[in-house]
Amino acid sequence: MTSSSAFTATAAALAAPALERLRQQIRASRYFAVNNLNRDFVGTRGFSVVFTAQARARVAAEFPAFAPFLDCALREDCNAYYLNALQLQAGSRVDPHVDRSLRAYCVDIATPVMVSVLYVDVPAGMRGGRLVLARGRRVLARVQPEPNLLVAFGGDLTHSVERLDSDGLRLSLVCEQYALDDRELAAVPEYAIETRARY
Repeated sequence: MTSSSAFTATAAALAAPALERLRQQIRASRYFAVNNLNRDFVGTRGFSVVFTAQARARVAAEFPAFAPFLDCALREDCNAYYLNALQLQAGSRVDPHVDRSLRAYCVDIATPVMVSVLYVDVPAGMRGGRLVLARGRRVLARVQPEPNLLVAFGGDLTHSVERLDSDGLRLSLVCEQYALDDRELAAVPEYAIETRARY
């Protein structure tokens, strides 16, 4: 494990067969389409799963390849999660933002305790596509994605993804992890899929 003041990184987070199953299940999913996220996510594809701790088993049942990621990434002190499969291609980028994706359900919701990112597929010789972590305007780190690298950082950090300037597809699985109070938790669905796919 590698750590800095801004993030921790774990190489070879999943067994190789589990990583391959995850890659295949994401891209084969009927939910996989132009991203449902906001305008900060330029030229990206994916889908999202909203769930509470009580629905973790349901997520693993409906997306079996996600289970090893949930086992190694989820914090037990959190009770709500926003899980997003995110794919970038040449020209894609993610502009600076702070994650609060559950605000669609509770407008004044707190920021996540942690954000976890597993790099599922990273093209060889990728140019651009680095994760940039910042506090305000001060850049804290630039993280170079590698296949099967699990990165975790504080949910209050501003972050972005540099424009991908090479061919190939950069695929990650991102999980915002929240510790909500009773009022906030009551506003969040136990389980929901967010997608622009028509199925």
